[in-house]
Amino acid sequence: MLKRVHAGALEVAYEEAGPPSGAPVLLLHGFPYDIHAFDEVTANLAAAGCRVIVPYVRGYGPTRFLSPNTPRSGQQAVLAHDVTELMDALAIENAVLAGFDWGSRSACIVAALWPKRVRGLVAGAGYIIQDIAASLKPAEPEAERRLWYQYYFHSERGRAGLERHRHAMGKLLWRLWSPSWRFSDATYELTARSFDNPDFVAVAVHSYRHRYGLAPGDPAVEDTERRLAALPSITVPAIALHGADDGVTPAAAPEKQARFFRGPYERHVLSGVGHNLPQEAPQKFSDAVLSLVKE
Repeated sequence: MLKRVHAGALEVAYEEAGPPSGAPVLLLHGFPYDIHAFDEVTANLAAAGCRVIVPYVRGYGPTRFLSPNTPRSGQQAVLAHDVTELMDALAIENAVLAGFDWGSRSACIVAALWPKRVRGLVAGAGYIIQDIAASLKPAEPEAERRLWYQYYFHSERGRAGLERHRHAMGKLLWRLWSPSWRFSDATYELTARSFDNPDFVAVAVHSYRHRYGLAPGDPAVEDTERRLAALPSITVPAIALHGADDGVTPAAAPEKQARFFRGPYERHVLSGVGHNLPQEAPQKFSDAVLSLVKE
């Protein structure tokens, strides 16, 4: 059922499923996806008795800013605060957080900085809190190639391109990032309508500029960004899921990730799965969430 609630700077549109008394689970999407990435996962978790909350991220679908004066920020700290403000608005003290892409980063941040709010964490691609201070250090050429779209958005040409071709851009990225997933046009279009949100381009472009230090952040969350600069560890029970075929965030060497997880931690690389973990492997994603709900 689609609902709306005022939470911080937003009127958040979100889907809720399962019994209101169930263990709360928040499912968090990223760019360029929406809540439909979790359709099967939501059904699985609700059937298992969980209270499932699946919000449209700022800039997507029916979610709207309450004021025209609020910065259309997409920086990591703002997106994480959106999660805690939604939890506050729904009177959820703590929950299992599970996400991929931007949603995974937001979940990681909440788990790292406010662990009492997080019963467990399922993190697509593992620990992906941004190291902005090191963002201009060149990577290997193959890694740079995968990030072409981010560099495109750094320019005015890229902003205009996303504005004009948002649906085509999203579909291209889906194909590149999940090369073994044969999604239908109907599946894609179900999500792509969310990109018609009036703030979609501004939020996305700001996200991909801020993470390289190319755009100022929202002053309201600068203290949080300073804390994130230390790349804080995650102490809550955590499961990192990686798609073996992920075309944008390949699974890093285990030792590069494990050092950020100081609590109970599992790492799974899913064969035949790309970037969109919950939609490509809904049962495995659901099982990971449920294993943390039951702890």
